[in-house]
Amino acid sequence: MENDPDHENVEQSHGAKTTEEELNKSFCLEASLSKFSYIDLDKELELKNDLIDDKEFDIPQVDTPPTLESILNETDDEEESFVLEDPTLLNIDTIDSHSYDTSSVASSDSGDRTNLKRKKKLPDNFSLHGSVMRHSLLKGISAQIVSAADKVDAGLPTAIAVSSLIAVGTSHGLALIFDQNQALRLCLGNTSMGGQYGAISALSINNDCSRLLCGFAKGQITMWDLASGKLLRSITDAHPPGTAILHIKFTDDPTLAICNDSGGSVFELTFKRVMGVRTCESRCLFSGSKGEVCCIEPLHSKPELKDHPITQFSLLAMASLTKILVIGLKPSLKVWMTFPYGRMDPSSVPLLAWHFVAVHNYVNPMLAFCRGDVVHFLLVKRDESGAIHVTKQKHLHLYYDLINFTWINSRTIVLLDSVEKLHVIDRQTQEELETVEISEVQLVYNSSHFKSLATGGNVSQALALVGEKACYQSISSYGGQIFYLGTKSVYVMMLRNWRERVDHLLKQDCLTEALALAWSFHEGKAKAVVGLSGDASKRKAVVADRMVEILFHCAGRALKKCPEQGKIQVMEQHFQDMVPVIVDYCLLLQRKDLLFSQMYDKLSENSVAKGVFLECLEPYILSDKLVGITPQVMKDLIIHFQDKKLMDNVEALIVHMDITSLDIQQVVLMCWENRLYDAMIYVYNRGMNEFISPMEKLFKVISPPLNAGKTLTDEQVVMGNKLLVYISCCLAGRAYPLGDIPEDLVPLVKNQVFEFLIRLHSAEASPEEEIYPYIRTLLHFDTREFLNVLALTFEDFKNDKQAVEYQQRIVDILLKVMVENSDFTPSQVGCLFTFLARQLAKPDNTLFVNRTLFDQVLEFLCSPDDDSRHSERQQVLLELLQAGGIVQFEESRLIRMAEKAEFYQICEFMYEREHQYDKIIDCYLRDPLREEEVFNYIHNILSIPGHSAEEKQSVWQKAMDHIEELVSLKPCKAAELVSMHFSEQIETVIKKLQNQVLLFKFLRSLLDPREGIHINPESLQIAPSITEQFIELLCQFSPDQVIETLQVLECFRLEETIQIIQKYQLHEVTAYLLEKKGDIQGAFLIMLERLQSKLQEITQEDENTREAFSLKGVEDTMVETIALCQRNSHNLNQQQREALWFPLLEAMMAPQKLSSLTVPHPHSEALKSLTMQVLNSMATFIALPSILQRILQDPVYGRGKLGEIQGLILGMLETFNYEQTLLETTTSLLNQDLHWSLCNLRASVTRGLNPKQDYCSVCLQQYKRRQEMADEIIVFSCGHLYHSFCLQNKECTVEIEGQTRWTCYKCSSGNKLGKLSENSSELKKGRIMSSQVKMSPSYHPSRGDHVAKKATSEPVLDPQQIQAFDQLCRLYRGTSRLALLTELSQNRSADSYRPFSGSQSGPAFNSIFQNENFQLHLIPPPVTED
Repeated sequence: MENDPDHENVEQSHGAKTTEEELNKSFCLEASLSKFSYIDLDKELELKNDLIDDKEFDIPQVDTPPTLESILNETDDEEESFVLEDPTLLNIDTIDSHSYDTSSVASSDSGDRTNLKRKKKLPDNFSLHGSVMRHSLLKGISAQIVSAADKVDAGLPTAIAVSSLIAVGTSHGLALIFDQNQALRLCLGNTSMGGQYGAISALSINNDCSRLLCGFAKGQITMWDLASGKLLRSITDAHPPGTAILHIKFTDDPTLAICNDSGGSVFELTFKRVMGVRTCESRCLFSGSKGEVCCIEPLHSKPELKDHPITQFSLLAMASLTKILVIGLKPSLKVWMTFPYGRMDPSSVPLLAWHFVAVHNYVNPMLAFCRGDVVHFLLVKRDESGAIHVTKQKHLHLYYDLINFTWINSRTIVLLDSVEKLHVIDRQTQEELETVEISEVQLVYNSSHFKSLATGGNVSQALALVGEKACYQSISSYGGQIFYLGTKSVYVMMLRNWRERVDHLLKQDCLTEALALAWSFHEGKAKAVVGLSGDASKRKAVVADRMVEILFHCAGRALKKCPEQGKIQVMEQHFQDMVPVIVDYCLLLQRKDLLFSQMYDKLSENSVAKGVFLECLEPYILSDKLVGITPQVMKDLIIHFQDKKLMDNVEALIVHMDITSLDIQQVVLMCWENRLYDAMIYVYNRGMNEFISPMEKLFKVISPPLNAGKTLTDEQVVMGNKLLVYISCCLAGRAYPLGDIPEDLVPLVKNQVFEFLIRLHSAEASPEEEIYPYIRTLLHFDTREFLNVLALTFEDFKNDKQAVEYQQRIVDILLKVMVENSDFTPSQVGCLFTFLARQLAKPDNTLFVNRTLFDQVLEFLCSPDDDSRHSERQQVLLELLQAGGIVQFEESRLIRMAEKAEFYQICEFMYEREHQYDKIIDCYLRDPLREEEVFNYIHNILSIPGHSAEEKQSVWQKAMDHIEELVSLKPCKAAELVSMHFSEQIETVIKKLQNQVLLFKFLRSLLDPREGIHINPESLQIAPSITEQFIELLCQFSPDQVIETLQVLECFRLEETIQIIQKYQLHEVTAYLLEKKGDIQGAFLIMLERLQSKLQEITQEDENTREAFSLKGVEDTMVETIALCQRNSHNLNQQQREALWFPLLEAMMAPQKLSSLTVPHPHSEALKSLTMQVLNSMATFIALPSILQRILQDPVYGRGKLGEIQGLILGMLETFNYEQTLLETTTSLLNQDLHWSLCNLRASVTRGLNPKQDYCSVCLQQYKRRQEMADEIIVFSCGHLYHSFCLQNKECTVEIEGQTRWTCYKCSSGNKLGKLSENSSELKKGRIMSSQVKMSPSYHPSRGDHVAKKATSEPVLDPQQIQAFDQLCRLYRGTSRLALLTELSQNRSADSYRPFSGSQSGPAFNSIFQNENFQLHLIPPPVTED
């Protein structure tokens, strides 16, 4: 290539000319440098108020920062050694050392294993942010890279570096230098150098673009002069030989550079020129033997920040496989921060990137570092003392693994994931703005250099695994642009400016999205904004002009694309997709002039578009966001809705519009015809300042039917309600239906309305019209609401002379209209006088009302012509009194009239004022609607403090006088009242209750807890005689409930009660009491006598007279007698049991003896069944031979044949056979299970123990340390091994059940064995053992085995056996049969034999039957062959 440089230059120039047009669009580096490189910083300083205040938390500062040497000597705190997941990835023996790993994901997997573990689908933010990035192919450079590979054997590209020039390194050692026009300026090196040095593995250009550093795969470094193309230095001894250069970086000081090799070491290179001789001094900053560094990044400051105080330290960030370090190279080497990663995927790539950002109005460098899917941001600041502080900012969690991180400006970062997708992210909000697929780039990877294939692959597996996805040298950023090096091309990525982003959406017909994006630029909420400068108002104006252009484009496109034919709904849907958007943005931009002139005129060309436009205005008008509509649009709007029969919408719109510019009469006529009353009132008020005319119109509609006494229609009721609300608004100074009347009109409107209401006659009145028609109509329509309106109006009145006159005048009219007419109901009259009473009760009252009118009202309410509306009249009078009207009446007369009219609530109200509480009880008892409330009233008077003792006594005396009424009303409430307040006077109450039925109800409520009253039995001391009196009444009125009641009663004497019961001949109750007394025989004799009498009734019945209920009575009595015998047989001896059961058996067999063989008894089969039931019940308590002997000794059966009692004996034998079979089966199961368990247990216990180590866990010496001493070796089941002497020194023994046992020192050291309560749990874990394996040093059994077995009558398992047995039980499916039977045996008597008690060790024994997972595994019986 050096032999024919002219030929190569001619070819490159030709390539440059052919792509000149593309260059002007996509690649003007020099021009874009000043425009895009620093604008983001200036913008941050201008818009400092818009910055998000990041949450910071300081890393604690140390007094003395660690030195670099101390960090280098640290051991990496990795929990486990590095293990390569897939050894085939690093099979370097099969790789050609001359081939270079430059393939991308598009062509192969490139060793990436993370593309299979993507956690969620990528969000599509295109519609929100548009296309943020523009990516272009640099055709000139790409073509010349391919040409160089073909014609001069330059090889494939391996590295790229960008400044104002672009340098591309190749696999055959050449460096191609291109200018900003993509013309090839220089070709540095030659293929012979490439053969000696290997491929270029790293490139770096200094700040002024005068020097280029090249690092090679075989470890050499060269420096070139970019002006002349001369080789200035060739460095071969800067780092250990045999390692590839991974990174080489100039610092801001042109004489200082940093390199990183494949051994993981970092070196500082200092360039000097002494006496014309160029030299290079190397210093090791970090040794790869202490942890391999695979990424370095010096801090570069921009020219305008060269005086920043942080630049004097010349900071360098380094990323090893385990931690991040930030060191300062100047003035002296110093470590400022270390930050460990934590656990990471070993194949993920460490990444570092610096950028200056503005936080809290100060510009400082920020370091972003990541490995895997988490990005950390560290802000570096210098304080006044000169020390550097590092604060951690909000970190970024991702759902993909990163292989590259690039700052494009201080707010926007670009990430590349392991499947070659670019993610553009806003740093402060962490929002993803765009995702771009770049697999077409065919990105170059640096894997071969990380594996150091050119020098034989002498790298660690960890570094080689990281290198699988390393592409550090393939991506370079400069001036807001990012360059990506592919195998045959170079691509450049940059942020689109705001206009380009909007236009990009427009080209794709995304009009709505384009407007939304432009509006976000207008409001300053967009992300990654480029091209907007100046103050906020200027920026808004520029964006607004562009938005107006887009809106016109949208309108034209909507009209142009409208379907010419088809359904009207299709056309409407077409315009509804775009017209509302146009309206929205015109109003957002506050361009009503544009909306109602040009835009409306344009859309009016299409009638459907016009209709959609008008309907879009409705929500804005209703929310009062749109005022000042032009008259033409307003007219068209009303006509449009009117044509579509949407009159409710028309009314809602009219009351929100300024209608002064419309034809008022026409609008009023339309409103009246369509019953739009709100709109009509609004038009009168706002359009003509006329407030009375709407009232007259509405009165004309509702007055005639009201005066005629007809029922109003729903429409008329709505009109009446609107009229009332309208009058209320006018008198309160508010506009109807919303807003306020102008202040200067408020007094005038009030006067007009009052004058209108009190008119003597209406306009055009007929001769028959009654006076004051308007007030009369409103009173008839809704008296209460009209009076409420007046009350609210009177509240607002000021005490001037005119207001007082108006009030008095209206009150006089009200009285005249209502009192002198009989067509008003009591409620309506009462409402009026309640209203008057409230007005008269005011302290500043000026009204005058004649008291005789109140007396007339009292007469009207208390002495009506008929008894109709009784409760209504009472309620009206009560409201009148409570409102203050009581001062208008004479109280004694009022009480007399109320009692006469049976107005008990009025009486109560009056008695309450005079504290005559006892009389109130009479009011409650006489009032059928409230009589049950008397109990609560009496309780409140007696329990609530504030009443005197005399008042309480009078109330109680009144209650006692009416006690019979109270008990008959609700016995339980009466009993609760007595027990709560006067428990000591219960006997007095009983004496007052002469009626026996009432007394019975009262005592049952008092004594029977099932009645549900809340009585504290401790506070209620009831004499036994009262209980016995209740039992006697119970025998009279409810004999079938005596036993149930006696079971819950307390405090009665048995002897006296038995006498009462015998008096009424209740035999079952007598038997129950005798049994409770302890006279079992007496109780049994009574029941037996009852049974015999019922049996006698059956035997005396003939065929015609027998009934089914007789047999049922026998069965019931027999069941009760059997239950009596069973309850008491447990506490009797054999002789006493026979005295109970045999008479019962004889009684049941007696009827069968009487029946002859020829004429069997009609109930013989049923009696035999009942006899069999007795036999089965007594077999539990009486021995079988005794029963048989007794039957055979019977004179009847003894003389007869065996066939007569064959049924009885066979039934007994069948029961015996069943129980015998059950017992044999259970015994067999027990023996089998016991044998199985013991066999497994023996095999488990005799199994040898396997020690974990061959040294003592206490002294850490081997067990053979003392050959001369007979020191025993003790091995525990947990695997720990000890010398017995060491365990004795540690006091690892414990006394359990009289035996001394060893405990494992390590396992029990945490518990200290201080609590013996924990011994049971230790037993189960095998930490305390009585039968350890003991060995002498030569593994012979110990002669001094001092553990002796404890002599005991029951087999005792040692803890090791218990542990083994528990383990076996857990392995066995389901609950062990042995465990089932063992627990079943717990319920037997105390002398039952427990064959395996050792299995129930532990502090508590939990039932296996209570376990929710308990299942009984049943096996089908074996099939027997005939």
